[in-house]
Amino acid sequence: MMVMPSGRALNTGVRTSKAFVKRSGRRFYSKKTTHSQRGKRAVALLPDYLADARTVVKYSKNTPDGALQLGVAENEMLEDLLVPSLTKFAMSNGFTADCIYYQPTHGRFELRDAFCKYLQRLLNLSTDLNREALIMGAGCNAVLENLCITLAAPGEGVLIPTPYYAAFEFDLARAGLSIIPVNTLDESGVDICGDNIPKEAYYPTKSSLNKSLAIARQQGKSPRILLLSHPNNPLGICYPSNIIQDCIDWCRKNRIHLVSDEIYAGSVYRSNDFQSTLKLAGPGKLGPYIHFVYALSKDFGLSGLRVGACYSENSEIRLGLHKLNDLCQISSQTQTLVETMVSDVTAEGVFWTSSFLKENTVRICSRSDAIQALLSEFDIPFLSADSGLFVWINFSRYLPKLKLGEVDSDLKTKKRRERELYLELMNKWGLLFTPGLSMRHEKAGFFRCVFTAATDEEFEIAQVRLRKFAEAKNF
Repeated sequence: MMVMPSGRALNTGVRTSKAFVKRSGRRFYSKKTTHSQRGKRAVALLPDYLADARTVVKYSKNTPDGALQLGVAENEMLEDLLVPSLTKFAMSNGFTADCIYYQPTHGRFELRDAFCKYLQRLLNLSTDLNREALIMGAGCNAVLENLCITLAAPGEGVLIPTPYYAAFEFDLARAGLSIIPVNTLDESGVDICGDNIPKEAYYPTKSSLNKSLAIARQQGKSPRILLLSHPNNPLGICYPSNIIQDCIDWCRKNRIHLVSDEIYAGSVYRSNDFQSTLKLAGPGKLGPYIHFVYALSKDFGLSGLRVGACYSENSEIRLGLHKLNDLCQISSQTQTLVETMVSDVTAEGVFWTSSFLKENTVRICSRSDAIQALLSEFDIPFLSADSGLFVWINFSRYLPKLKLGEVDSDLKTKKRRERELYLELMNKWGLLFTPGLSMRHEKAGFFRCVFTAATDEEFEIAQVRLRKFAEAKNF
C-alpha cells in the first residue's frame, strides 16, 4: 500500500517493509534497519556449521591449542613452487599500454587461446577447443553462476548428486534456482556402513536420475540442469567414464543441460579412469546441452587470483555470458600473468604447468596415504580417495546416543547428533572438518577432511590430534 500526495491509498499488490517511510515521493530506510531483506537472505544462505567455526580460536603459533582448519578446500603445500615461479612470470610481463583499457568481457584473445591449449593438454583432448566458446571469469563460482543463469529461469531446478559441495547452494540461490538432490544411496542399495565405503554407492546412475526427475515433476518442479562435480567434491573420487557417458546420454535424451565442474581435473593422483566430459562428448560435438567449468583455485592453489573458465558450444547463450561477465571480469594484469604461466616451457622442454601438476599430485598422494593409513589403523571407515584434496570419513559410530523418543531416521535427530559430534571434534580435539549433512548426505556422521589445508607442521599436529581422538573413542 502506497500513500499518494492526494492522501489516497494505492494498492500496488507488492508488500513493502515497515522499515520504509514515504517522504516527498521518495523512499527512505527508517532507523529500524539499514539493510535490505535480500541482504539478510544472503547471510541466511550460509551453512550453520560455518557460524560455529567462526566462534572457535584457530590454530596459529600464538594459539597452539586452537582448532586446525581442515574444512576449507585449499592447498597449502605449494608456496615453495608457486611464489618464485609466479614472481618470474609477473616480472617477465612488464606492463603494456593495452592493459590500461577495457578488455573483452569474456577474456583477452591471447589468454583464451593459451588457456584452450592448456585444457587440451590437461584433459588429453585429441580435438582442438574453440577459443570463442571459452569464457574467462573471476573464479569458478562466478562463471558457474552466470552459466546457470543463461540456462535456466528463476524457480527452475538443478539436479545434483548427493553429497555435494555446500557452496553450490549459495551460488545457485543467487541465480534464483532451486536444488533437487539426486539421492544415490537408496537407489544403489549399497551398504556404506561397513568397514569400507564402496564408491559405486555414490554414482549417479540413470535409475537415480530418473527417480529424482520424476519426483521433481510430481512436486511441480522443472529440472533444467544436471550439475556434476567430477572429480567429486566432497568424495575425493572420479566417476568412471561409463557413468559420465550415461549422464551425457541421459541429459541429451531429456533435454536437460549437463554442467560438468572439473575444477579438480589436474589433481587426480591415483585413478586411471578419469575422463573429462569434454573428452567423452567430444569438442565440436558437445551440442547445446553439454557445458564445462574449471578454475585455477584447486589444481594450482591459486584461489586468490580468481581465474575461472566456462566452455560451451551453445551459441545461443554466448552473448548472454559475455554480458553477465561484465561484473566478474579478470583484471588485465592477471590475465597476462596467467597467459604466461600456462604457456611457459621449462629448460627441460616441458610445459611448466605439466611439471607443476606432476609434483603437486605426488604431494597430494603422500598426504592422502598418510591420513588413510591412520584411519585404517583404527578401523575407521572411509572412501578410498583417488583425486581432489580430501577424504570422506565415516565417524557415525561416534555419534551421541539417541535420546528418549528420538528416531534415528528423523532429520532433526540426525542434525542434533552430527552437530554435537562436529562441535566435539572442533572444541575438544581441535579438528575442523566439514559435516556431511551440510552437503545433504543421506546419513549422519560423515565428514569431509581437507588434508591439504594445512602446512606440513600443521598436518603433523592434525594426525596427532586425530590419533588421540580415535584412541579415546576406541578405548
